[in-house]
Amino acid sequence: MTFKPTDYKLMNCADGRIFEDAGWTLSDPQSKTPSLVRAVYANRKFEVRDDLDGFYRFANWLPIKRTLSNSCPPVTYRSKGLADLLKLDNLFITFSGYYPEIGAFMQTCSFKETEAYSVCARLPRDEERVLVVASAGNTARAFAKVCSDNGIPLLLSIPYDNIHALWFDKPLDDCVKIMAAPAGADYFDAIALADKVCESGRFLAEGGAKNIARRDGMGTTILSAVEKIGQIPDAYFQAIGSGTGTIAVWENNLRLIADGRFGTKKMKLYPSQNIPFTIMYDSWKAASRDLLPLTPEDAREQASIIKAKVLSNRKPPYSIAGGVYDALTDTGGDIYNVSNSEIDLWKAKFLELEGTDIYSAAAVAVSSLDKAVKEGRVGREDIIMLNITGGGEAFAKSSKDVVYEEPDIVLDPSLGSAEIIRRIEELF
Repeated sequence: MTFKPTDYKLMNCADGRIFEDAGWTLSDPQSKTPSLVRAVYANRKFEVRDDLDGFYRFANWLPIKRTLSNSCPPVTYRSKGLADLLKLDNLFITFSGYYPEIGAFMQTCSFKETEAYSVCARLPRDEERVLVVASAGNTARAFAKVCSDNGIPLLLSIPYDNIHALWFDKPLDDCVKIMAAPAGADYFDAIALADKVCESGRFLAEGGAKNIARRDGMGTTILSAVEKIGQIPDAYFQAIGSGTGTIAVWENNLRLIADGRFGTKKMKLYPSQNIPFTIMYDSWKAASRDLLPLTPEDAREQASIIKAKVLSNRKPPYSIAGGVYDALTDTGGDIYNVSNSEIDLWKAKFLELEGTDIYSAAAVAVSSLDKAVKEGRVGREDIIMLNITGGGEAFAKSSKDVVYEEPDIVLDPSLGSAEIIRRIEELF
């Protein structure tokens, strides 16, 4: 079957201007203020594509030109064990990971697959530039798998200290190359390297939160939940590093309201961060749209302390129009913070109560839900969506051979752009 590209336009979140997507548009060239752009789909109704497999069942609300092989969707189920402990009658867990017992088969065990399968499907088949993705770990693993499986040229940029995140069930195809910032560097250093590489016309910046395909891919989590529940939940919990996933479910919440068949509720958004890397928590609690100052030195130190390493973005899309601040303000939400010891506690409890291991970042979200229950933010009868953004790694690794990848090159981000580009071009 030939896939027909999804029909959509773009909207400037700051002023509402509607315009055409030039193919890989990341911002409105006419915008007077920094703003995300949002996809406005021709099909205003949420309809699952039963003629498509895996993740692409949600293709009507994905800005894609094709479908790719080996995808899996998030899986939503009604919690029993955790719900009983927290005394919640309507707790629904949206699980992205490897948990065959509930039908979850994401090979990289992370919801970052939802980003990768959407972003890479936004690329045309004849794209000649090399896609460049900066990541703290899980995103890199997801993009590497998707691009390796589908023959899409990719350059990953990661901090060397996070190289352990690059594990796979088979060696990567040669179309994927890995560039690392040196030991002691953080995610922002990886972004700086990627930005310098993208000064060359041979490379294409993925775009991060600015890429509508990344956000709408992540937004399939709420589509999974609403398909299961039949209505928009009252509250939403997720750990955040950039906050892109929280923005994504907010955007799809608005689309579902416009559909009209799933209620008119705006979910109260409750994202959470890992102490001491709490730049968005601190800014929100200070009632500041602008991010509070955080030096590179402090950011690197904080990133070295937290257990949920993937939650260490020091330049998140918080202040920008259509970003985290606007999402929280619009929905009446709040941000929680969670300690390393609380992560350990809730990883153990989730394994006991729900039957599978989860990542540290996912445990941050579980802990924040516990805090919200104790504070009375959510009630027993509220319909709650808990986004478990990664899990099942222990089981996945125990049931297959695991290959760990090493960087093809390690580069200091202080090097000049010309030198970095020269050395990277040699890899391809």
